Amino acid sequence: MIIRTMTPGDYDKVYELWTGIKGFALRSFDDSREGVDRFLRRNPETSVIAEEDGRIIGTILSGHDGRQASFYHVCVATDYRGRGVGHKMVSEAVLRLKKEGINKVSLIAFCSNEVGNKFWQDLGFTLREDVNSYDYILNIENKFMVNP
Repeated sequence: MIIRTMTPGDYDKVYELWTGIKGFALRSFDDSREGVDRFLRRNPETSVIAEEDGRIIGTILSGHDGRQASFYHVCVATDYRGRGVGHKMVSEAVLRLKKEGINKVSLIAFCSNEVGNKFWQDLGFTLREDVNSYDYILNIENKFMVNP
């Protein structure tokens, strides 16, 4: 297994992974080929994938605003979970963010995602209970979809 930089050329395999994970949520525009390409152009070195034998088995979209970073779409293929893939990707993404002078990374995990929430807490991420999360949708056509 290798951990490497995600590129726009990875999109088809990345999207295949995302749509194959039960309960994984995607947005119609943000997670389209164009949306992911735009994200990667703004953050060319911080997003990573795990790959084995040409198969993408994990992803982290990671980007920052110069002050703090966010992780999006952190996932590992179901048949590769429990093998340290997620830990290795997070370590690599954090290292890349530190090299860019970023001191904090945030993420959102669905409350119903017990496996994901345990993963983040085991890595030392702090569950914030002192803030509320708000969204303001600028484009109502950017549909939110959860894989069945």
